[in-house]
Amino acid sequence: MKIEEEIKQPVFRSPHQKAYINLVYTAGWLEQQQSAQFKPFGVSLPQYNILRILRGQYPKPATVSMLIERMLDKTSNASRIVDKLVAKELVTRQQCPNDRRTVDVLITDKGLNLLKQMDELEGGKGTGITNLSDEEALQLSKLLDKVREKS
Repeated sequence: MKIEEEIKQPVFRSPHQKAYINLVYTAGWLEQQQSAQFKPFGVSLPQYNILRILRGQYPKPATVSMLIERMLDKTSNASRIVDKLVAKELVTRQQCPNDRRTVDVLITDKGLNLLKQMDELEGGKGTGITNLSDEEALQLSKLLDKVREKS
């Protein structure tokens, strides 16, 4: 469905305004789609993001500051998310033996197994992003990179 129909706004001030509104609306829509897919697994999008980062680091632990740097949603509270994942036994949190000011976070076998079950959702499967061809997906990615370029 076109953005005009989705938000019931037939006219925009400019193509840039329309593109911006469409981008913001679509980002929220994709987030809702993924949240619904993750619900049966008992994890949120930020929790899933941290688990994926930790799987990429495995078997090496990560620090909370490294998780913050690599998270997709920079507004999320990484320490609080790690606490929730510890409570679910998906990660462990230990003081670093080399630097007592640092906390090491490591994904558990239970966390790795959960991600394995969720791998079928990788890359936005089950969301509208899969309506794009490989070429269109690459083009969209390139355009989004361009949006983030400093002017």
